[in-house]
Amino acid sequence: MRLPKIASVFVFLGCLAAYLMFVKHHYDGVRPAISKMPPHFHPRLGLSGSPNRPTSSEVVSGRFQYGVMFDAGSTGTRIHVFKFQLEDNEAPKLAHETFRAIKPGLSAYADDPEKCKEGILELLEVAQDNIPSSVWSSTPLVLKATAGLRLLPGEKATHLLDRVREVFVESPFLSRGDSVSIMDGTDEGISAWITVNFLIVGLHVAQCTIIVQTMTIQTLTHTSLNLISVCHTLILLSVLHSYLGLGLMSARLAVLGGIEGQPLEGSSTELVSPCLAPDYSGQWEHAEVLYTVKGQKAGEPIYESCLRKVEKVLYRKVKKAEEAKDIEFYAFSYYYDRAVDLGAIDEKTGGTIKVSDYIDTAKRVCNGMTVTPRENPFLCLDLTYISTILQELGFPKEKVFKLARKIDEVETSWALGATFHYIESLHSQ
Repeated sequence: MRLPKIASVFVFLGCLAAYLMFVKHHYDGVRPAISKMPPHFHPRLGLSGSPNRPTSSEVVSGRFQYGVMFDAGSTGTRIHVFKFQLEDNEAPKLAHETFRAIKPGLSAYADDPEKCKEGILELLEVAQDNIPSSVWSSTPLVLKATAGLRLLPGEKATHLLDRVREVFVESPFLSRGDSVSIMDGTDEGISAWITVNFLIVGLHVAQCTIIVQTMTIQTLTHTSLNLISVCHTLILLSVLHSYLGLGLMSARLAVLGGIEGQPLEGSSTELVSPCLAPDYSGQWEHAEVLYTVKGQKAGEPIYESCLRKVEKVLYRKVKKAEEAKDIEFYAFSYYYDRAVDLGAIDEKTGGTIKVSDYIDTAKRVCNGMTVTPRENPFLCLDLTYISTILQELGFPKEKVFKLARKIDEVETSWALGATFHYIESLHSQ
């Protein structure tokens, strides 16, 4: 009798395994997966078995609006999935943000644009996993490219964006003709300001009555966001100005003695700079051009030589903002990254830094690398540039900046502000 009992156990386990395989197969068949979606599939009709349907507590607590923003930068592509809670006659509240990033950036696929689709599909799965399928069709899907694609030849950038549009059109989300674009530098600054304003003080109906100040920005002095029928007039500080060509990578090229867009694609050139250690020689790629960069022979102190070069690059390109000394400022991007390199702030939590800290450290780093180059050969150049442009903008040496990569666990990028603005454009039509 012992053998039949053992056999029955195996039969039972076999049946159980077969059942589980059936359930798994059935689940995989109904679970939406953007990467496997055939062109004729129309997911906007909804799937009753989706694990992303809103919970009963969500239905009871209020309405939600979702937005998906792709930040296609020079070093990587990032997705921000925003969930806003909506209440009648109240400003929207950010309920949650999901963030994911992949490398490299879209510009890395300039010679084979078809390959960029894989990364976009991977990030779209993040959106599907975090948004109820019942609202996919009303959730705007947007990609804005920044520095990386701005520097590409027009035809190559166009081919990359066309491939992204193809993926977006086949996705279950709301995609329009303007869903994929290269972001203007001015809009990037405005959107970043909106993000920080929202995260620090929130947006309130009372802001509709604020008087717009005199601005130095060229094309736009303020923007009104009538998001979900709630008016927010956002005042842009007069220091907000788009300085094309003065982002860190483009400025680095100029200080090294190169010219944007030259030489011809695929060739290389040699750049010699006083901002590098005298015995340094290495390669640096920028906008698909590979440069050989070398330090200048030792002479006068490196900092003084580098400073003169930076001042020449910035000559008459930056306007002073009189209000700079009196206004609270948040800084991020490379201001944050270089402060981390210096050990001035914690990489995760951020902190504060003075303009004088950038200046003093630039002097120390530059003059301290006369014998042995540092791990980051451009640190002297970058710090000298940052400290100089801040002074050119009118910030006094004792001005304190708040450096934050996140505020309330939300990335301090332009993505949140741009998503607000895009959703507003949908509701205003």
